[in-house]
Amino acid sequence: MKKLKLKAAVSGFLFTAILMNSAWSAQEEKPGTGFAWKDGAEIYAKICAYCHEANVGPQIRNRELPAIYIRAIVRNGSRAMPAFRSSEIDDESLAKVADFISQKASQY
Repeated sequence: MKKLKLKAAVSGFLFTAILMNSAWSAQEEKPGTGFAWKDGAEIYAKICAYCHEANVGPQIRNRELPAIYIRAIVRNGSRAMPAFRSSEIDDESLAKVADFISQKASQY
């Protein structure tokens, strides 16, 4: 009886170890880092427009603001505009939205 319990315990342990190992290796094989925005227009519509199209923040579209200025304001904040850390908007997404804002609306 003891041999049977020991055999079942060892089998259960091995099964769990194999299952955990396959789960870890499957996790490592997943491509990409997660969510990615489609383009600057989408980022603006979902994040920036919340204030800048509702007269909470100033109008920033159609002012031909330089992209570098927009990136600096987003990272450092200005007056009521909060600073956004890279964990909140990554550099690639920030470049997309800055390029979108800096261009005339007729181009989109």
